[in-house]
Amino acid sequence: MEILKVSSKSSPNLVAGALAGVINEQKEAELQAVGAGAVNQAVKAIAIARGFLAPMGIEIVCVPNFSEIIINDEVRTAIRLQVTVV
Repeated sequence: MEILKVSSKSSPNLVAGALAGVINEQKEAELQAVGAGAVNQAVKAIAIARGFLAPMGIEIVCVPNFSEIIINDEVRTAIRLQVTVV
């Protein structure tokens, strides 16, 4: 499964385009975000991607999960947003 990493500085439109492309090809993707700003951008991207995919008859759902990752030898909690086709 493709993991798209999202930061607080990510453009929701660009992430949405990448997400829509992955969903078109693989029918599932995952967004990973650390921090409130990054989660905000990721959720916006999912909403925008839904707008891209709905006219093509593709409906998506999002399931959030927690994940521990290591950044600079430090354990951090990330939010993983699993996006799949219904």
